[in-house]
Amino acid sequence: MRAVGFRQYGAAEVLETLDMPKPSVDQNSVLIRVVAASVNPSDPLFRSGALKLFIRIKLPFVPGLDVAGVVEAVGSAVTRFRPGDAVYAMLPNTTMGGYAEYAAMPESSVAPLPTALTFSEAASLPCAAMTALQALRDEAQLKLGMSVLVNGASGGVGMFGVQIAKLLGAHVTATCSTRNLEFVRGLGADVVLDYTQTDITAGGAQYDIVFDAVGVLPFGKAKAVIRPGGVMVTVNFLFASPPQKFLARFDRQRRQLKALLVKPVGADLETLNAWIAAGKLRTTIDTTYAFTREAVMTAHQYSESKRVRGKLVLTLDTALAVHKPQG
Repeated sequence: MRAVGFRQYGAAEVLETLDMPKPSVDQNSVLIRVVAASVNPSDPLFRSGALKLFIRIKLPFVPGLDVAGVVEAVGSAVTRFRPGDAVYAMLPNTTMGGYAEYAAMPESSVAPLPTALTFSEAASLPCAAMTALQALRDEAQLKLGMSVLVNGASGGVGMFGVQIAKLLGAHVTATCSTRNLEFVRGLGADVVLDYTQTDITAGGAQYDIVFDAVGVLPFGKAKAVIRPGGVMVTVNFLFASPPQKFLARFDRQRRQLKALLVKPVGADLETLNAWIAAGKLRTTIDTTYAFTREAVMTAHQYSESKRVRGKLVLTLDTALAVHKPQG
């Protein structure tokens, strides 16, 4: 099958078109013909080798955590899906494989495609939206009435972080650059701070939860705006390194530091589906790309610019990607 990946670490130019074996299906797995996939900020990190000391991968490697498509085949023990179903899913963090014509994963990682979304829109959700959900609901233990600061609110994880925090009953302050102020207000944030004009850790305000959706805010700086007993959750596990954890462990005001590595959970996608069906959660696609080596290279370069508003999507079946499933 056709895929886009890399045989060596390096800049975006190391990406190439690969001929990879079509994934096999075991008794508990689902094989999906991929209609659309998305590019996450972790994809260029894997490609560049920035994570090779922490996460081992086998080369050649096909990136891509998010897929939306049509079930091609199912294992003998699969009960919830059958060939022809429109679905979406997140692949495992260490194996990925979404930049390919087919992808296989456990049934437990798959959910029906939301009927309100196209395949392209659905492909933009799994990793980013589940990161926000698991960070706020599980790691931070967000409760009704809490205050949340979402740092980096215009990116993929951040835009879902703002919406999900509001859905869980929080008062949300969000940060972004000047050009994204109106976009983030439109997500429902109660207060929006322009980080190019304001030091977000020096304003005197304090929050029950600080969610760093872009992984650039060290705990040593963030703790100034975390209330006693509060928590910071970051998507950058390097910021939860031993020195940072040591700093948090001996914090006199019992402020915690947690790092999240998102897990592919089909039940969490079902939670997102319910919010989407009710019109309470939406996605934004910055740019859609064709499934060519050159287009994927451009998508990686744009992702690395840190200027993406929302998500980047690859379309493998251009005609079907813009359609919604029948339901």
